[in-house]
Amino acid sequence: MYVNFGGFVPISTVDWRGRAACTVFLRGCPARCFYCHNVAIQDGEDLRDADEILAMIRESRTVAGAVVFSGGEPTLQGPALAHLAAAARKMGFSVGLHTNGIFPGVIEDLLAQHLVDMISLDIKTTWERYDDLLELTAADAVKQSLAACKRAKADGRLETCPAVVTLFRGREGDLPAIAEDTRGLDLVLQQGVAPGFAPLTRQELEAAAAPLGRRVRIRTREDGEVVYDPEP
Repeated sequence: MYVNFGGFVPISTVDWRGRAACTVFLRGCPARCFYCHNVAIQDGEDLRDADEILAMIRESRTVAGAVVFSGGEPTLQGPALAHLAAAARKMGFSVGLHTNGIFPGVIEDLLAQHLVDMISLDIKTTWERYDDLLELTAADAVKQSLAACKRAKADGRLETCPAVVTLFRGREGDLPAIAEDTRGLDLVLQQGVAPGFAPLTRQELEAAAAPLGRRVRIRTREDGEVVYDPEP
């Protein structure tokens, strides 16, 4: 089996909160979010035998107890992703996934086979703006992925499942609807960074989170990740 390979980080402490993980990047993503930080692996081809990728994962075993599959969009390569996840689990790794949720069938299959312990699900914007932001028809698919993740988190099939919202100045008003739709999952507010935008500060993100009445993790370049809790 061949994998369209995007890159490998042998040890990361940021891709899975509280875990030391190696990270495998799979190339290719049909979405075109204007703020994507991995534009270099949205397209192109670098086909590698799956055994080569598994050897990289195996070599990280001395320092990492988990593997995270990211991208690009890793669920674009559903069969390869399932193969790698199953093999990593046999090695004793916990398995995590970063996804935009546009291929819900792949997510549902991974959950049904108990091949993932963590899913970090990007929730990009409100549903009515989704297709314009991603430049493809995606809203219904992401809704399906979100529902699958909420079910899996509720019944214990997922150890953790943060919903990650990248928030830009001027879109703070979108947050209450997103927070309601993601209730039952951890909520992460990520500082939106893109040319032409003044990033929201941590204090501004906290102010946007305050009306939600729930615990939120906030990520900024300046302060890293902090926990905001309106009821400490």
